[in-house]
Amino acid sequence: MSAKAVSERTGKQLLFKHIGPSAAVQNRFRAAGVGAGTDWDRLAQDHPWLLTERLVVKPDQLIKRRGKLGLVGVDLDLQGVREWLKPRLLTETTVGKATGVLRDFLVEPFVPHTQEEEFYLCVYAAREGDHVLFHHQGGVEVGDVDAKARRLMVAVGDKLGEDQVREELLTHVPEDKKNVLSSFIVGLFSLYEDLFFTYLEINPLVVNDDGVHVLDMAAKIDATAEYICKDKWGDVEFPPPFGREAYPEEAYIADLDAKSGASLKLTLLNPRGRIWTMVAGGGASVVYSDTICDLGGVAELANYGEYSGAPSEQQTYDYAKTILSLMTREKHPQGKVLIIGGSIANFTNVAATFKGIVRAIKDYQGPLKEHEVSVFVRRGGPNYQEGLRVMGEVGKTTGIPLHVFGTETHMTAIVGMALGHRPIPTQPPTDSHTANFLLNASNSPKTPAGSRTASFSEPRTPTDAPPPKRPEAGLPPAKATTLFRKQTKAFVWGMQTRAVQGMLDFDYVCSRDEPSVAAMVYPFTGDHKQKFYWGHKEVLLPVYKNMADATRKHPEVDVLISFASLRSAFDSAMEAMQYPQIHTVSIIAEGIPEAHTRRMIKMADEKGVTIIGPATVGGIKPGCFKIGNTGGMLDNILASKLYRPGSVAYVSRSGGMSNELNNIISRTTDGVYEGVAIGGDRYPGSTFMDHVLRYQDTPAVEMIVVLGEIGGTEEYKICRGVAEGRITKPVVCWCIGTCATMFSSEVQFGHAGACANQASETAVAKNQALRDAGAYVPKSFDELGAVIKTVYDELVANGTIVPAQEAPPPTVPMDYSWARELGLIRKPASFMTSICDERGQELIYAGMPITEVFREELGLGGVLGLLWFQRRLPRYACHFIEMCLMVTADHGPAVSGAHNTIVCARAGKDLISSLTSGLLTIGDRFGGALDAAAKQFSKAFDSGVLPMAFVNKMKKDGKLIMGIGHRVKSVNNPDMRVQILKDFVKQHFTSTPLLDYALDVEKITTSKKPNLILNVDGFIGVAFVDLLRTCGGFTRDEADEFVEIGALNGIFVLGRSMGFIGHYLDQKRLKQGLYRHPWDDISYVLPEHMSM
Repeated sequence: MSAKAVSERTGKQLLFKHIGPSAAVQNRFRAAGVGAGTDWDRLAQDHPWLLTERLVVKPDQLIKRRGKLGLVGVDLDLQGVREWLKPRLLTETTVGKATGVLRDFLVEPFVPHTQEEEFYLCVYAAREGDHVLFHHQGGVEVGDVDAKARRLMVAVGDKLGEDQVREELLTHVPEDKKNVLSSFIVGLFSLYEDLFFTYLEINPLVVNDDGVHVLDMAAKIDATAEYICKDKWGDVEFPPPFGREAYPEEAYIADLDAKSGASLKLTLLNPRGRIWTMVAGGGASVVYSDTICDLGGVAELANYGEYSGAPSEQQTYDYAKTILSLMTREKHPQGKVLIIGGSIANFTNVAATFKGIVRAIKDYQGPLKEHEVSVFVRRGGPNYQEGLRVMGEVGKTTGIPLHVFGTETHMTAIVGMALGHRPIPTQPPTDSHTANFLLNASNSPKTPAGSRTASFSEPRTPTDAPPPKRPEAGLPPAKATTLFRKQTKAFVWGMQTRAVQGMLDFDYVCSRDEPSVAAMVYPFTGDHKQKFYWGHKEVLLPVYKNMADATRKHPEVDVLISFASLRSAFDSAMEAMQYPQIHTVSIIAEGIPEAHTRRMIKMADEKGVTIIGPATVGGIKPGCFKIGNTGGMLDNILASKLYRPGSVAYVSRSGGMSNELNNIISRTTDGVYEGVAIGGDRYPGSTFMDHVLRYQDTPAVEMIVVLGEIGGTEEYKICRGVAEGRITKPVVCWCIGTCATMFSSEVQFGHAGACANQASETAVAKNQALRDAGAYVPKSFDELGAVIKTVYDELVANGTIVPAQEAPPPTVPMDYSWARELGLIRKPASFMTSICDERGQELIYAGMPITEVFREELGLGGVLGLLWFQRRLPRYACHFIEMCLMVTADHGPAVSGAHNTIVCARAGKDLISSLTSGLLTIGDRFGGALDAAAKQFSKAFDSGVLPMAFVNKMKKDGKLIMGIGHRVKSVNNPDMRVQILKDFVKQHFTSTPLLDYALDVEKITTSKKPNLILNVDGFIGVAFVDLLRTCGGFTRDEADEFVEIGALNGIFVLGRSMGFIGHYLDQKRLKQGLYRHPWDDISYVLPEHMSM
């Protein structure tokens, strides 16, 4: 949602902080919030004026007309405020249809004034600009301000001046107050724009000799502008409407939504209800709520919510487990039902999202059965067959009654089944699998190869470009009636390769001669070519860094499809409209601030550009052109016959519901001629009427379908068009959101614009108006398909429509990745891994999520155990690994590895090169003796060779005993690193047979020469073998395998890397120059004949 109400205290804080000093506001920053937990002594310390002034107290919970309800205490002292609160605080109160508990109150200074000093002021946003309402009589008895107040509309982009305010608003205001009022109104309007308010009402606004006093205030701000206004707003809280509690689960889902690119919404209506929903899609979620209420389930409807925008498996799991947790807290005597519904998805992988829901159902299978929950599922879209199969399987394995349906079943039919109004089919029919559409199992004709070109990277002269716009003098250019033709070319803004490939596949099955995408625009890379498939062949499409280059090289392009983010969509769209060749712009992004959208609309009107969106999936013209992901995958394109035109055109707000309309219209008529989803925002770039009039003026369109929505008044323009005869073709129309009038408190639905601010904006009122005007309006969404079929059959019967003979489309090869997703093919993997999985929501080390690694405090040794040995090692083993890394970290700059690192660093090489040069010296002679020592000592010990015999044999064979000997350390000058490790091992290891054997060998070697000690490499090697063999986590064969494959040398490599990096940083910090070895440290030994 964009426009969100804030508390009066928050609204006033923003006003007082940011309104200019010329506004003469007197009661700045003098407000205190109180509630049940208020410390009154501390409150008086923080706000000393509470003890000296007369006060006003009132609830601050988005309650309207508090004065008339007796909810305002005036002219009280602080003790009087406390006495006034006693019978009201935490009491249940009914306001209209809503019943809630009074929890939060606002205390302010009382401003003595007369009735003549009270005024009414309101600023609110509309599509064409911002309306300023002013009435010279304010207060409780202000009455119908819409009828009384003077009104001034400030067009988008215009400024408000004091002279204008005095002339048009303040005609009935005394002369001595006009200057201060005009200054305040202009300052308030500037603040309203700067802080992205959408509604700001002050009643009364008191003006006396001291200045301006803001008494009561109500405000809404555009929450989507947070990325712009965060510094000015601070941390803003949006309270729930009065009568609905704020639940922690709602806050949890809101937090998930804020952190996700997907859309996740949850509103709890009745936590004790028996009907719960988990619906995919903003529009579909409203339709399901409507149907539940239509069938008498409003009192038992527990929640409203939706998930959409391709959430990940983990996000869907988190959302689903929240719903399941809530619905299994209290039992219901009739049991409960869970409706997992949705329209036909455009781009969401249904199977992937259902996996998250399946995980949640498995986790809650016990409580679900205990609470006698029945589950009803209906879904369509990419890979939906696999998703439904997985859902059906979980029902069988858990024993939970779970009924699964696909696109063959009407979207809301499962509601009637769940509520007992219609029978549940025992074996529902199933549509063909995705593969049946895409694999060439029939004799479908292919488009002749001669008409297909291998590459479309070069610009071409358009053969059927729309005529240039030629406006009459002084008038803006007229917008095109026909937006898309079979030769239409588009730019795609953003690196959306999947959407582009979908467009090319659609083009191919429509037998277009060339791809509809001429180029992509992506500012974050240089100009290059991107590879795509055109049928069986690979083609290259150019990618440009900016629109200027793209438009110069492709003058035939007249459509821009913008996948820019909500932060950059405004700038990219405004730039695109500067180029006269662009006639249509589709903006996919959701969450663009309304003020930005209105500026785009204004420019589009000036330039003659049609905007589709924002917050849309786009539109489709079967046989010609489709925008981005509209229409879904190819299986849905083919199933809904979108590869050739029909006779029915539709316009919808919802993108998901537009795909459902494709399905309904293809099953009840000869198919879709064109369909557009204008988007769910309050101010879509183009309106219902814009497209209905285009369809009216398009000869090939014989009937029109409109799927309207609660909120706004655009549908009334259709009423007038039908009633006045401007629209003569049959119009079938239904407005979703009829359930809103049945709820006791206001519910913001999934779309930003789906909220009625007055009775005329309700879905019920608009449906009745459309019916009265002569449109075909069903009784409910359930009957929409039947009404469409009835109207279509009449048109066929009277000869208006003559159905054409079906011609099969050409086949399109399936992408390898999608075929694998559907389980149609298999291929051996190029790599295998068993230690780490980064594909899910959370990184996993050897089966352990990273959060658990930190929660269990495994440390570096524990992580090494997981990644190297695929085991969770005992704590003492993890500590031993860390000790080994510490003692091997460095041994000074003189050793060969450190020396190499230093030389490289001083030669100006980078960190990686310098570190590598040091690591390359590690081997049997330096640092690499861990594995060799472990192997030598293990072989001798396991063979039963006595220590003395082992020493003698190695001497006889002329071999060094690896791990024995040190250049500096000896029996008399022991290596403290070895001593530290030895003390730990002896204290914590269960047994140390190999270490004991090695120490016996050391006694023999040191008796011959004092420096032939068991060095740190040898000690770690033999101790590690003891650890692997005795910790209980490995078999003997597994322990020996780790030694054989070189795991122990990894300890030295990892540890010494820390030291090498330290030497590199040290040399850089000391700014050491290029190293040259001194001559006097080199012995030059030349051959004798050369020296002579």
